Amino acid sequence: MDKFYTLKGYALLEDNEITHSMEDYLEMIYRIHISGEVVRIGALAHSINVKPSSASKMVGNLRKQGLISSEKYDYIKMTPAGVERGKYLVYRHDVLHRFLCYINGTENELEQVEKIEHFLDERTVKNIGLLLDMFN
Repeated sequence: MDKFYTLKGYALLEDNEITHSMEDYLEMIYRIHISGEVVRIGALAHSINVKPSSASKMVGNLRKQGLISSEKYDYIKMTPAGVERGKYLVYRHDVLHRFLCYINGTENELEQVEKIEHFLDERTVKNIGLLLDMFN
């Protein structure tokens, strides 16, 4: 018989090096990065509706993980590992948004996507993307 755990129990079993919050910040940094704009703390904070001090702290955490580089009062640069992870996070977000809009017959499911995107593994996201490609 399968072992069941609470949500926190499953989270403790995972070997994630970055938190859900870190993923949200990295996703936004990547979005700003691919738009061609320079990524600065103030713009990052504004784009995800947090205080600059919170964004600054999270940038420090992402730097420790080797996903970005930045100097004090300088703009944020993505490392190759950060770009790779950011690209996947945007892909995951877009796939889930398309999927939820498709099954709900809506045009905007942003809130739901933000609430669930961290809980699906890469294989599931990829398979949802393949399923959507069959219908579109």
